[in-house]
This record gives sequence, C-alpha cells and structure tokens, in this order.
Amino acid sequence: MIGSTEVVLAVRRVTLAGMVVNIALAAAKAVVGLTCASQALVADAVHSVSDLVTDVAVLLGVRYWTAPADERHPYGHGKIEALVTVFIAFGLASVACELASNAAARLQSAKSVSPPGIAAAGLAFVSVVVKEALFRWTRRVARRVKSSALESNAWHHRSDALSSVPVAVVVVIARFFPSLAWLDAVGALLVVVFIFRAAWQLAKPAFEELVDASIEGKAEAVAAVARKVADVKSVHKARARRYGSAYQADIHVMVDPSLTITEGHAVGHAVKDAVINAGIDVDDVVVHVEPALGEADEPSGASAQ
Repeated sequence: MIGSTEVVLAVRRVTLAGMVVNIALAAAKAVVGLTCASQALVADAVHSVSDLVTDVAVLLGVRYWTAPADERHPYGHGKIEALVTVFIAFGLASVACELASNAAARLQSAKSVSPPGIAAAGLAFVSVVVKEALFRWTRRVARRVKSSALESNAWHHRSDALSSVPVAVVVVIARFFPSLAWLDAVGALLVVVFIFRAAWQLAKPAFEELVDASIEGKAEAVAAVARKVADVKSVHKARARRYGSAYQADIHVMVDPSLTITEGHAVGHAVKDAVINAGIDVDDVVVHVEPALGEADEPSGASAQ
C-alpha cells in the first residue's frame, strides 16, 4: 500500500501543475475573449477559474485526509476526502447550472451577436488539448494513489475541456455562417448534460461512504479470506465500509469451543493479518471470535454495512 507521504507528494505535484495551467488558460481566455468579442470564450474563462477552487480544495484537503489516526480521531481522517469530493461535485454542478443559464441567454440573443475573431477558436482548441491531457494525467495519479477527491478533480479538468469544444466549433461556424451562431448554445447545453452526469458519478460514492453504505462484493471477499484461515470453522457475519482510499471491516468467525482464550485470540489475529494482506484494500479489521455451536454460515457469508 502506498504510504501517506507519497500520496501527499503525488497529489500536490499534479494539483499544482493543474493550478498553473488553469491560471494561464483563464487569463488567456479572458484576454482573447474580450479582444475577439467572444462571449462564449469569456464564459469559458470563468469555468477555468472555477477549477482553481477545486485545486485549492484538494491541496488543503490531502494534508488532512492522509493524516494518521490520533486520540481524537481513532479511526483516522479518511472521510475528509469524501467531504472534499462532495464539495467538488457540487462545484461541477454549479458550473453546469451557470453554463446552462449562459447557453439559454445566448439562444435568445444569438442573432444580435457579431461573429467572434478566429483567434478565439484557436485558443479554445488549445484548451481542449491541454485540459484533456491534464485530465488523463490527474486521473492516472488518482487511481494509483486511490484518491477519490483527486479523481473528481480530474473530471473537473475534463468538464473544462468539454466546455471548450462548442466554443471552438461555434467560432469557426460563426466566421463562415454567422446565421448559425446559435449552435454554440445548443452545444453548451449538451456539455451541461455530461457535466451533471460526471458530478453525480462523483457525488454518489462519496455520499455512500459518508453514510457507510454497503460495498458490493467487499464483505463477501473478507469472509472468503477468513474461511481459509486455520481453525476457522465458519463465518457468522462480515461487514465492510469504505473509509478514504481503503476499507474497514468487522467479521465474526466461529471456532472450536474447546479452544482456550489464548488460542482463540491467536485465531483472531491470524484472520486479521490474512484479510489485511489479501490484497483487497482492507487496512483495518475487527475480528469477533465466537464458539461454533452448530450454526451455519449466513447466506453469501456476509452482511455488508
């Protein structure tokens, strides 16, 4: 498992790079948008600025959610990452609402807007390429360090790239077919749908983590590992929940009632070590050792929480 120091350094490195890119793009879009009379590009500049907010949230948050457990937080600080992820998802949704509002306004005034300068299209295309590359890099790092907040920030980069697509297309079309400038608004509304979808895909698992929702297949995987440990007769119940970048579990194992307390305790430790080292991303397990009195395993071996 990757150490917390490595996680912090990886997250900070890619996020700081994203901040530099966002500042440069936002400034360039604002200047070119105003110079070339492109309202769409100016709006896209605002969208790039919104990315800075999520960059800051990740930079500030990673320091806390990777902190080890302490006296006041005996279970660690992993849920802070879920809170940051929810914040970013709401940020995406807010940007989508703003883009939808701007698109609706442009639909009403499209005929009165003069065609923008072609430089606006060039910058929009550059933005698409740069932000897509940043998205892929950030997502790759996020999956390597298993950070949901960083992956949500990656999708924010993707939303910025998508929002630049209709800007680039409409500028080109408007230069040659001024009467079709309204297509920009239609394209923007399509992008809004994708952004809302991305926001939901980010927010849903984060909310589930905050309320300790069941994790499909994880409790069953924990139970399967426990059953293979020597002296475990059966598994009575297993539960698992996501906590930050890993999972926590508790499990009830049945052992021969003739075992001494010391022997039963050793079985519990063996189960814990087996689960943590099984490669199923579980970093903490509470094992309850109970005497086997003829009870059968629960269906599927688990009740997840």
